[in-house]
Amino acid sequence: MKLNIFNNQTELNEQLAQYVIEVANNSIAEKGRFDFVLTGGSSPKGLYHLLSTTYKDKIDWDKTYFFFGDERTVLPFEKDYNGLMAKESFFDNLELKDGHIFYVDTNLSPEEAAADYKNKLDEHFSDSAIIFDLILLGMGDDAHTASIFPHTTLVNNEELSVASVWVEKLNTNRVSLTAPLINQAKHVVFITFGQNKAEALAKVFGEEKDFANYPSQLISPVNGDLQWFVDEAAASLVKK
Repeated sequence: MKLNIFNNQTELNEQLAQYVIEVANNSIAEKGRFDFVLTGGSSPKGLYHLLSTTYKDKIDWDKTYFFFGDERTVLPFEKDYNGLMAKESFFDNLELKDGHIFYVDTNLSPEEAAADYKNKLDEHFSDSAIIFDLILLGMGDDAHTASIFPHTTLVNNEELSVASVWVEKLNTNRVSLTAPLINQAKHVVFITFGQNKAEALAKVFGEEKDFANYPSQLISPVNGDLQWFVDEAAASLVKK
């Protein structure tokens, strides 16, 4: 695990864009495609814009496939849908081929949507191990990641799968990759910034392992690389 600390969001996004480009090009050179899992929320918008404008020509998008680490159970046209945010800040700036974006079908029930997404992954990976090249993750100020929230069933889910989960604090269901499936990836990167994340980040990096309260601690790739891209504010309480 590597902690990368930057002065501000602009510097963080610039360096993370370079990292994504490197992983993408290496993946395409090695296996002919780049399997890229996106995170939702507002944190990655700057990165997505940078990759799809300034660095648009640095990645072969015809050989890139996009997935989502989790999804909110709202309809695809609603503003909280992670897929819509990615479309507006990322995909609309590219000329992507059909079949290169794997959205979560929230027209289905949460349980059906999770099963449907797992089937899509199995098909894409030809029923072999689902090993993504790069997974981007955010972290909430409660130390959740993807939709693995504290004290939910996903904390103890040991399946290499996609699951629906009831999040009591939000009074809603979510659909998410499980931690074991995330941990199969070749590269996992957290993007985290802001003073409001400082306490949670310090807990995640603390010596005590408390997965129920700090689910981001669950992320530890089996054979892959884990990196954190954070700003000074988020890292202010982490013991150097």
